[in-house]
Amino acid sequence: MLRLTTGRVGSLLTRRATAAVTTSSTRMASKEVSESVDMSQPMYWDRVDIPLPDRPYKDVLTDADKSLKQKEKGPWGQLTKEEKIALYRLTFCKTYPEMKQQTAEWKTVMGGIFFFLGFTGLVIWWQSVYVYPPRPRTFDDEWKSQQLKRMLDMRINPIQGFSAKWDYEKGQWK
Repeated sequence: MLRLTTGRVGSLLTRRATAAVTTSSTRMASKEVSESVDMSQPMYWDRVDIPLPDRPYKDVLTDADKSLKQKEKGPWGQLTKEEKIALYRLTFCKTYPEMKQQTAEWKTVMGGIFFFLGFTGLVIWWQSVYVYPPRPRTFDDEWKSQQLKRMLDMRINPIQGFSAKWDYEKGQWK
């Protein structure tokens, strides 16, 4: 029934091959090289729950740091307080109190919340003034009282409804 000539089959195959080469070369050209962090290397972090990081804070030491490290191997009683603090800062960036210190980020969060609440209030006010139609007259107190009087005059639901609680002889609620 449907017969393809050899020429048509050949042209279809060449078109597919060309399309495959074109799309693969397009994919190769659009690939971007991104730098990634080598997670297999030891890393430094300041965390309260993990007190000893994988590596010291300073890897590259200056000459003063190297002499301080040599002095560290001797008796610690000969080190001054400043030298002990400098040795600590070679290994760790922050102390526990510095890690536990509260940040002022809550002020930014609360400021953002109040900003968006204020903006939302302005949008609601703008919609009530310019978008929504005026309130219908049926919401007025005068209309509601007239409607109640009419329903009492018509004796709506006189057995269990509010007409049953109206005293028609005295003209007041029971």
